[in-house]
Amino acid sequence: MNQDVQLPIDATTIRKLLPHRYPFLLVDRVVELEHNKRVLAYKNVTQNEPFFTGHFPERPIMPGVLIIEALAQAGGLLTQLSHEGDTAGRMFYMVKVENARFTKMVAPGDRLDLEVTLKRLIRNMAFYSGVASVNGEQVACADVLCAEDTR
Repeated sequence: MNQDVQLPIDATTIRKLLPHRYPFLLVDRVVELEHNKRVLAYKNVTQNEPFFTGHFPERPIMPGVLIIEALAQAGGLLTQLSHEGDTAGRMFYMVKVENARFTKMVAPGDRLDLEVTLKRLIRNMAFYSGVASVNGEQVACADVLCAEDTR
């Protein structure tokens, strides 16, 4: 990708940039991008999500670990969209999560906004700080370290 990215970035393009697929692709759209700095993306949380059938089915809530994964995927999109040149085949894996906090529940019908800031690039690793929110209220935050598979 390059500096000429057209926003918003839809699910079709996201599938080209991330290796994840349903039901584990947790970003639906990218709406803001500052290359090598920040991304704002979102996931529409629907009743059809497979995890809702077993995660408190009487009062379904999105698992916190999936909110953290969604933040990491948004970070991966920031890295891929900021990279000059071909991004095909680049694979990043989450290797560390710090300072994770969950403050509100995410339920079917919510739009989960994912704001991720790139804190540092260290060789083949990226350190992100992410905040997830619903209707402008923070629901979770975490710092995530991802490393590129260089094999």
